[in-house]
Amino acid sequence: MARVSSSSIASTIKAYSVPLLLFSLAMLYQLVILPRSFPPSHYDVLGLKRHSSMEAVEEVYQNISSKWNSGVEVPSIDDFVKIRYAYELLKNPIWKRDYDIFGIEEQLHVIDKVKGQSAGENFSHIELPLLDAAVSDHEDQAFSVITSNDFRSMFQNSRPWLIEVYSSGSSICAQFFNSWKRIAALLDGIANTGMVELGDIQLATYLAERKRTGQFFFRNGLPSLVACPPGCRTSDCLARFEGELSVDAVTNWFATTILNLPRILFYSKESLGPNFLAKSGPHKVKVIFFSKTGERATPFVRQAAKNYWAYASFACVLWREEESSFWWNTFEVESAPAIVVLKDPGVKPVVYHGLVNNSQFLNILEQNKQQELPQLRSITSMELGCDARGYSRAGYDATTWYCVILAGRLGPELNQMRETIRRVQGMLSSDCESSAADNKQSSSTATMAMKNKRLTFAWLDGETQEKYCFFYLHSETSYETCGPRRAPDDVPRVFIVRYKKNDTEDNIKVEKKPKSMLAFQFDEPDPAAQLVVSYNGSAEVSEIINWISETVKDGDSKNLPFYRAKTPELVPEDAEPIWSRGAQSVISNSIGIKQRMRNIITGICDYLGDPRIGPALLLLALMSFGTIWLKRSQPTIPSQSSQPSLLATNDEARPKQRRRARNLSDNDPPPSITDVDVKDAYQMPLSDSDSE
Repeated sequence: MARVSSSSIASTIKAYSVPLLLFSLAMLYQLVILPRSFPPSHYDVLGLKRHSSMEAVEEVYQNISSKWNSGVEVPSIDDFVKIRYAYELLKNPIWKRDYDIFGIEEQLHVIDKVKGQSAGENFSHIELPLLDAAVSDHEDQAFSVITSNDFRSMFQNSRPWLIEVYSSGSSICAQFFNSWKRIAALLDGIANTGMVELGDIQLATYLAERKRTGQFFFRNGLPSLVACPPGCRTSDCLARFEGELSVDAVTNWFATTILNLPRILFYSKESLGPNFLAKSGPHKVKVIFFSKTGERATPFVRQAAKNYWAYASFACVLWREEESSFWWNTFEVESAPAIVVLKDPGVKPVVYHGLVNNSQFLNILEQNKQQELPQLRSITSMELGCDARGYSRAGYDATTWYCVILAGRLGPELNQMRETIRRVQGMLSSDCESSAADNKQSSSTATMAMKNKRLTFAWLDGETQEKYCFFYLHSETSYETCGPRRAPDDVPRVFIVRYKKNDTEDNIKVEKKPKSMLAFQFDEPDPAAQLVVSYNGSAEVSEIINWISETVKDGDSKNLPFYRAKTPELVPEDAEPIWSRGAQSVISNSIGIKQRMRNIITGICDYLGDPRIGPALLLLALMSFGTIWLKRSQPTIPSQSSQPSLLATNDEARPKQRRRARNLSDNDPPPSITDVDVKDAYQMPLSDSDSE
């Protein structure tokens, strides 16, 4: 019997395991989780209804304190501190507003602090007031304050926004004000900044988060930093800063998450060469920042790095006094902060000492984005005027212009020839073209063309731009200059391309049959005609200058043939950087992946504070309990339960009947027609012959 009863109890518990589990969760939620989500309010401490007036708070506290002073009641330290804290909080109009609407009380730690300091003492020895109301006048500090009236017009431009939500009664907000001014200054020019005071209820509630119960709140208190990404038009796409309230942390979060700007990494003395200089493309200028503090690059520097990523590579170095001699010998850097710009191999670095602002830094990049001898690339061909589809740097009216191009594979030979062409370029661009009198007259044509911006110098990577190189140097020796390296020696080559527009053809409108897009792409020649002249002389600067001058003179004076062709496209040297792929796609629906995951986690935590969960779990427990009890209490139906046995009996009976019938057929077989005696039948006698 004991075994039967224990097995019966075990089966019963197993049957009711689901409702028992749901009931346990409901009790756990109602008794543990929910009270933590809804602690007693300070109105409950005073015995008042929530949102009672300050007059009611004052009246209740006076009644309580009169009992304490008269000795009718002697409160404990805990009760006194709680009541006094509630009174001081709710009698301040700004603190009461922040607490009633947003649940903000930044001095809650005072309760535990005073309790610990006054343990075992009389309540009369506690120093009053408990809360410090000495907050600086925030209205004098506030700037760029946004109100609900101008909130709609603030999103008319495409710039993102960073908004600080603050309270004029918050001491933490007052302490953060200087940091906020620094943040706003660093974001000036790349983002808009503004401040919203909690007194603007309509705008503050729009920027606040909302609990399941409908209460507005700021999860991390005040000040709260809210970012509006570009294109954000609803509160669902707002991003909130949840880290440390420091200038570096806030600006780095905004630049990385909201603006999608690249990071500029720090390198040491040992790693700068192999990890930055060696890995950066030879077609890019190198920009190195020397910093004393080691702070991250400012947002406007990172924005400039994003805008000039096709022209320059950026790095940061932490300045140490013990390494000052090394940096002086390497880059001639005296102290930090400083900016070093490295251009062509063998060219002296350009150094800028001291702090620079946004506009100054942009001027530095614009002046130094090209190498001393610019590289002919897909992004520079139009700018240099070395493109038959464009126009001269002299302007739209110039009909003839020239581009001196040095082509070759990267290596010592090309670097040596680049230095020679830089000297040619420098001599032609200087005021005194040459100290030799015999060269002065011969170089005047090239000098005037260069001053008029009709003559440009550039170098071409013959290996990367293989098709482009072979297009101009189509000879048997072109393999020494263009395409992959096939021999140990490389031979750089210099040539001039003359571009000429035919004004007569431009003015005549000729009706042509429409072509397909494919035919237009491959058959339509470039607008400007091109003639190529290769240089076959020595590497002497004077000879190269004479050759350039004679070529320009002939190209301007002689009636040379007008030849138009389709120039191959220049191959981009850089792939699209990771941080710029699908700009702002990191914030899908203006919310990044990390932000979404964080929102999911916080959403689950907020959902646990929903007071409807406990009753819902209890209801599910009762419903499942009732359903299981009804199923177990129903009597068994014989017809249904015995049906399988009847079927089994019938199935067993059928073979028995077959065997019985088979046995009967074997013992008493049915008579055949020969076995039955027919009436009046007789036996015929057999004849003798038959008998014999």
